[in-house]
Amino acid sequence: MVSKLERGLFKGLTSNVIILGLVSLFTDLSSQMVFPLLPLFLTTALGANATIVGLVEGSAESTASLLKVFSGYWSDKIRKRKPFVLGGYGISALMKPLFAFAYIWQNVVVIRVIERIGKGIRTAPRDAIVAESCDSNVKGKAYGIQRAMDGVGSILGAIMAFVLFPLYGFRNTFLISSIPAFIAVGLIFFVKEVKEKESKESKESKEIHTNNRRKEVKSHKSLKISFRGLPKKLRYFLLISVIFTLGNVGYAFLLLRAIDIGFNVSMAIFLYVLFYIVYTVFIVPCGIISDRIGRGPVLLTGYFLFGLLCLGLVVVSSLPGIILVFVIYGVFFALTDGVQRAFVVDLSPSHLKGTSLGTFHTSIGLTALPAGIIAGSLWTSLSPEATFLFGSATSFVAGFLFLWLFYSYKE
Repeated sequence: MVSKLERGLFKGLTSNVIILGLVSLFTDLSSQMVFPLLPLFLTTALGANATIVGLVEGSAESTASLLKVFSGYWSDKIRKRKPFVLGGYGISALMKPLFAFAYIWQNVVVIRVIERIGKGIRTAPRDAIVAESCDSNVKGKAYGIQRAMDGVGSILGAIMAFVLFPLYGFRNTFLISSIPAFIAVGLIFFVKEVKEKESKESKESKEIHTNNRRKEVKSHKSLKISFRGLPKKLRYFLLISVIFTLGNVGYAFLLLRAIDIGFNVSMAIFLYVLFYIVYTVFIVPCGIISDRIGRGPVLLTGYFLFGLLCLGLVVVSSLPGIILVFVIYGVFFALTDGVQRAFVVDLSPSHLKGTSLGTFHTSIGLTALPAGIIAGSLWTSLSPEATFLFGSATSFVAGFLFLWLFYSYKE
């Protein structure tokens, strides 16, 4: 039994949320000591080109995305989340120091893919534990706190990377990164499995979905996850998330835009840190607001804000303007990152939290690869402005579709 905290900001949460937040903090501290340096390591130390860099990142993220739905499904099926969380973080921690022993780019591909396998295994079960470790009316706050601690780790890791690299070089920095990674794994042992008490409504929902699943699955050992088995409104939201992600250009293209108008690499690093600071400051308040006024208004604000942000990037040409863009980008990310997860949980049956979260992460994760290809192709073949106009268009389309879903959901 996990007791709930009753004071201040943490009221309605259990220690699981705090511990998993610390796990994310130390893991991201470790990751951001490695990942910003990998493209430089590949190109300067191993002689790889930009195509190889894209292959490394694309392969890694696609692999992670494919696994998220399966780990979520199995954690629902066996009603245990912690083994997936421990195994996933453990795999990632073991891979981090191995980058120091890579002497050809093919080694980096293999290590990076295996490291992301760990992420694919842990993400949906971890998010399900967060949802099960808080009162139903504070899920937004719970995800906000967990993501904020993740953001703190990213800030510290990015700072550490660019402090340690001039002193110790690539390989020693990679070795040092393993220290916070293994601290994160050790913290997972303090997480407790949550045994939910099923309400009458939850039991009826589970019985209906079990009967439906029996019609689709002929053998107990077969694994067949049906997208149609998820609630209609959740499937609709997943479609909207995919449309939005298709034009979500990400901070890499924002950094390219910054360099395009006069920032040097050092200032680009500053913008990267600034973005994470703003995100970390705003994500908990955004989660709390979504608990109080609903997820819909917060997500709508995020979608439309990103659309306007992309329009701004079409015309911005000054250094103060690009700094403002990164501040707004941090606010946008805070509005959507944790709140989307809470909204998925709101729409999912109580016994399918892991499956629903896994499907969500897989959907947007697989979309990220073609999204990057589209953004890069528009940038190269047409112009940077074309990339941001596409991002703005998809954001507004997703926003108006969500507006329809939101009012339907409220009914």
